[in-house]
Amino acid sequence: MIVSEVAKRAPGLGALIASLPLISVLGMIWLWRDKPDPQHMAAHAQATFWYVLPSLPMFLLIPALLNRGWGFWWALAAGCLLTVVLYLITTMAAARLGIRL
Repeated sequence: MIVSEVAKRAPGLGALIASLPLISVLGMIWLWRDKPDPQHMAAHAQATFWYVLPSLPMFLLIPALLNRGWGFWWALAAGCLLTVVLYLITTMAAARLGIRL
Protein backbone atom coordinates (compact mmCIF):
# COMPACT_ATOMS: atom_id res chain seq x y z
CA MET A 1 0.00 0.00 0.00
CA ILE A 2 2.83 2.39 0.85
CA VAL A 3 4.48 1.81 -2.53
CA SER A 4 1.22 2.48 -4.35
CA GLU A 5 0.50 5.70 -2.46
CA VAL A 6 4.02 7.06 -2.83
CA ALA A 7 4.18 6.06 -6.53
CA LYS A 8 0.98 8.05 -7.24
CA ARG A 9 2.90 11.20 -6.33
CA ALA A 10 6.49 10.21 -7.19
CA PRO A 11 6.90 7.13 -9.45
CA GLY A 12 10.68 7.03 -8.94
CA LEU A 13 10.44 7.11 -5.15
CA GLY A 14 7.73 4.43 -5.24
CA ALA A 15 10.05 2.29 -7.37
CA LEU A 16 12.90 2.80 -4.91
CA ILE A 17 10.73 1.63 -2.02
CA ALA A 18 9.49 -1.35 -4.05
CA SER A 19 13.06 -2.35 -4.88
CA LEU A 20 14.10 -2.65 -1.25
CA PRO A 21 14.82 -6.33 -0.51
CA LEU A 22 12.49 -6.37 2.49
CA ILE A 23 11.35 -9.98 2.04
CA SER A 24 14.93 -11.18 1.63
CA VAL A 25 16.12 -9.33 4.73
CA LEU A 26 13.18 -10.53 6.83
CA GLY A 27 13.72 -14.07 5.56
CA MET A 28 17.40 -13.97 6.49
CA ILE A 29 16.60 -12.64 9.97
CA TRP A 30 14.01 -15.37 10.50
CA LEU A 31 16.34 -18.06 9.14
CA TRP A 32 19.17 -16.86 11.40
CA ARG A 33 16.84 -16.91 14.40
CA ASP A 34 15.82 -20.50 13.61
CA LYS A 35 19.25 -21.76 12.48
CA PRO A 36 22.20 -19.47 13.31
CA ASP A 37 24.68 -21.21 11.00
CA PRO A 38 27.02 -18.90 9.04
CA GLN A 39 27.60 -21.39 6.20
CA HIS A 40 23.88 -22.03 5.78
CA MET A 41 23.16 -18.29 5.78
CA ALA A 42 25.93 -17.63 3.28
CA ALA A 43 24.53 -20.33 0.95
CA HIS A 44 21.05 -18.83 1.29
CA ALA A 45 22.25 -15.28 0.55
CA GLN A 46 24.27 -16.44 -2.47
CA ALA A 47 21.33 -18.41 -3.88
CA THR A 48 19.10 -15.36 -3.38
CA PHE A 49 21.55 -13.30 -5.43
CA TRP A 50 21.44 -15.77 -8.31
CA TYR A 51 17.63 -15.87 -8.26
CA VAL A 52 17.31 -12.08 -8.25
CA LEU A 53 19.20 -11.78 -11.55
CA PRO A 54 16.63 -13.60 -13.73
CA SER A 55 13.82 -11.51 -12.23
CA LEU A 56 15.32 -8.19 -13.37
CA PRO A 57 14.42 -8.38 -17.11
CA MET A 58 10.75 -8.42 -16.11
CA PHE A 59 11.13 -4.79 -15.05
CA LEU A 60 12.34 -3.92 -18.55
CA LEU A 61 9.81 -6.02 -20.46
CA ILE A 62 6.68 -4.73 -18.70
CA PRO A 63 7.27 -1.02 -19.45
CA ALA A 64 8.34 -1.86 -23.01
CA LEU A 65 5.07 -3.73 -23.59
CA LEU A 66 2.97 -1.04 -21.90
CA ASN A 67 4.61 1.61 -24.11
CA ARG A 68 3.65 -0.47 -27.13
CA GLY A 69 -0.02 -0.48 -26.15
CA TRP A 70 -0.29 -3.80 -24.33
CA GLY A 71 -2.80 -3.92 -21.50
CA PHE A 72 -1.40 -3.99 -17.98
CA TRP A 73 -2.52 -7.55 -17.18
CA TRP A 74 -1.09 -8.96 -20.43
CA ALA A 75 2.21 -7.14 -19.89
CA LEU A 76 2.37 -8.38 -16.30
CA ALA A 77 1.64 -11.95 -17.38
CA ALA A 78 4.34 -11.77 -20.07
CA GLY A 79 6.81 -10.41 -17.51
CA CYS A 80 5.99 -13.20 -15.07
CA LEU A 81 6.27 -15.84 -17.80
CA LEU A 82 9.66 -14.46 -18.85
CA THR A 83 10.81 -14.60 -15.21
CA VAL A 84 9.74 -18.25 -14.82
CA VAL A 85 11.59 -19.20 -18.02
CA LEU A 86 14.69 -17.33 -16.87
CA TYR A 87 14.50 -19.02 -13.44
CA LEU A 88 14.56 -22.41 -15.16
CA ILE A 89 17.48 -21.39 -17.35
CA THR A 90 19.35 -19.98 -14.35
CA THR A 91 18.81 -23.16 -12.33
CA MET A 92 20.10 -25.36 -15.17
CA ALA A 93 23.07 -23.07 -15.93
CA ALA A 94 24.03 -22.83 -12.27
CA ALA A 95 24.04 -26.62 -11.95
CA ARG A 96 26.31 -26.93 -15.00
CA LEU A 97 28.68 -24.29 -13.57
CA GLY A 98 28.78 -25.98 -10.18
CA ILE A 99 26.84 -23.23 -8.42
CA ARG A 100 24.64 -24.76 -5.78
CA LEU A 101 21.22 -23.17 -5.54
